[in-house]
Amino acid sequence: MSVAAPARADYGVFYPITTRWMDNDIYGHVNNVTYYSYFDTVANRYLIEEGGLDIADGRIVGFVVNSGCQYHAPIAYPESIEAGLRVDRLGNSSVQYGIAIFKQGQERACAHGHFVHVFVERAANRSVPIPAQLREALGRLLVAS
Repeated sequence: MSVAAPARADYGVFYPITTRWMDNDIYGHVNNVTYYSYFDTVANRYLIEEGGLDIADGRIVGFVVNSGCQYHAPIAYPESIEAGLRVDRLGNSSVQYGIAIFKQGQERACAHGHFVHVFVERAANRSVPIPAQLREALGRLLVAS
């Protein structure tokens, strides 16, 4: 099944990422598993910078419970890329992000996917409602379904 590559306008915030030599695989392009690292980086950067998530000592942490990616065009080292982030679904204790990877300055994504965090209390290891500060930050990126 072929899905059209999303456009920049579909995402609310962007972060630059510089590809690394180790990102390339033997075929000369960024390996598929590396995209998940990019997804993790962009989602957590937003949570830390905009939502006040304290990854070192905070009571609440986000666990990844689901992810997926569709690839449209290859990227390779050395390229500058940008990750676009949005929120596709905001639940009581979980959030589904939409994330896309763009070559710098290009309109259409090279890859796009989803990434789901469930927020849990670190000590009890049980899901909890998303704290207000995080929910407010995530709500700013929520797209209409």
